[in-house]
Amino acid sequence: MPFVYILECSDGSFYVGSTFDIDARLSQHNDGKGAKYTARRRPVKLRWMEEMDSIEEAYVLEKRVQGWSRAKRLALIEGRVSDLPRLSKRGYRPSQDG
Repeated sequence: MPFVYILECSDGSFYVGSTFDIDARLSQHNDGKGAKYTARRRPVKLRWMEEMDSIEEAYVLEKRVQGWSRAKRLALIEGRVSDLPRLSKRGYRPSQDG
């Protein structure tokens, strides 16, 4: 089954991708062979993943999450799914205290 995943890079940025073999893909990223983006920001850590029913579903979710703000990605990583609609509102700015 395919997975959608979020990696945290050494600079604190996030990378979103999809794969059939999460362990092999994580190794590729950390070996500098996964993507140009992560190759320059190693090491990377797996922060979130979701198993999908099909590669088509995985690709759709990957592209959706790639368009999300950092705050929204953090909510997903932290399991705060109920915060996602609020974070989607146009003009939303997270507070500085958390």
